[in-house]
Amino acid sequence: MTLSSALVGFVALEHAAFFVLESFLFRTPLGLRVFGLTPQAAEANAVFAANQGVYNAFLAAGLVWGLAAAPEAAPALKTFFLACAVVAGLVGGATASRSIWLVQALPALVALALLKAGR
Repeated sequence: MTLSSALVGFVALEHAAFFVLESFLFRTPLGLRVFGLTPQAAEANAVFAANQGVYNAFLAAGLVWGLAAAPEAAPALKTFFLACAVVAGLVGGATASRSIWLVQALPALVALALLKAGR
């Protein structure tokens, strides 16, 4: 396994965790702590978080698809879904919390750079 594939797997796991956190655990004590919300704010935004979680599930699924794909298709799939994760991380960092740049955008960007470098 290449370093880029290992990091693609890590990014996929991150997005699967984001999906679970946003879609199922958003209003729990863990979700409140992670997102820094009051129970009232979490309740008011739960539908939006669940929707956002589904997008993260699609990113995770696409990255896993890229890992499992035939060698001729894998680089294009990985590139597309990593680029989507980078863009989502950049937007999230600019609009929600700057920590998203480090947690979401940076790992995907590093994986993308390693993929393009053939590592």
